[in-house]
Amino acid sequence: MTEVISLMDIDGEDDDSLKPIDKGENVVVPGTPPPPVPKATLWVEKYRPQSLADVAAHRDIIDTIDKLTSENRLPHLLLYGPPGTGKTSTILAVARKLYGPQYHNMILEMNASDDRGIDVVRQQIQDFASTQSFSFGVKSSVKLVLLDESDAMTKDAQFALRRVIEKYTKNTRFALICNHVNKIIPALQSRCTRFRFAPLDPIHVTERLKHVITEERLDVSESGLAAVVRLSNGDMRKALNILQSTHMASQQITEEAVYLCTGNPLPKDIEQISYWLLNESFSESFKRTSEIKARKGLALVDIVREVTMFVFKIKMPSNVRVQLINDLADIEYRLSLGCNDKLQLGSLIASFTQARSALVAAAKS
Repeated sequence: MTEVISLMDIDGEDDDSLKPIDKGENVVVPGTPPPPVPKATLWVEKYRPQSLADVAAHRDIIDTIDKLTSENRLPHLLLYGPPGTGKTSTILAVARKLYGPQYHNMILEMNASDDRGIDVVRQQIQDFASTQSFSFGVKSSVKLVLLDESDAMTKDAQFALRRVIEKYTKNTRFALICNHVNKIIPALQSRCTRFRFAPLDPIHVTERLKHVITEERLDVSESGLAAVVRLSNGDMRKALNILQSTHMASQQITEEAVYLCTGNPLPKDIEQISYWLLNESFSESFKRTSEIKARKGLALVDIVREVTMFVFKIKMPSNVRVQLINDLADIEYRLSLGCNDKLQLGSLIASFTQARSALVAAAKS
């Protein structure tokens, strides 16, 4: 049989111009793909706490879990609270302390929002819990099952998980992480030691961000740092994401750069809008608010949310304030359902018009 030789092979042998020249440098040969570009590291993962001592806050919870871990008395755990408060980082730090280099062999980490059915419990989780571990050099022979976002599991899956927990308690510990503890069935809650992770204090968020700023050598103004902390609302994950995305968009991280990157209205814009709502006519308020909304690309739901916070700073009778806040909450809810922006902007102005009339009546009485 005649061997088939492609023209590519002939050219490659005869043409010396395609041969790489070794000069001690990386030479790109024509026709070869470019070298892979290194993937950018997310700061959320890069600066995730590696030990319990590194967790930013909740020292009372951390110290309790640390003591239980040191004494080899770790119970089943149920950690709940808002996102970005250190729940997953705490459990992963516990696993590293218990298992060291054998960490990946001794832990089953699953996201229950993806694997939420009863089959997952009966197959993957039960298979892992039932097998004997032969890892050496670890402080504990008890394995760990980590179920993140466990409040997304179906009721049937939760009841099946309860039976698995009962059956394999001797050699397996279960750590359930969720945002809404009321979605976890009582039978599971009663088998776990519960810890509530509250939103982080601004002081703890600021300290951790300053560490990242120093490590990354960022140019951050005081007002820029305060803006990141304010917008994070106690969510460390959100704070790091805001800081990194703003750094990618701007060399200097200022308050204006942070708000521009996140699309949130600036405090001075909210003050201006609130002034129009409280002092201008309906048509003038509608016109000016629509203009600034379009010019700066603001979402009406963000404006309503920030204006609600601004209402708490205004001096007014408590009954007027409560009514106005309730009206604003209704508008925010309707916007979340996809209601028309222009109609809801009209409702926003009408709510402030009623509040203004109530303030005038209260002043005259």
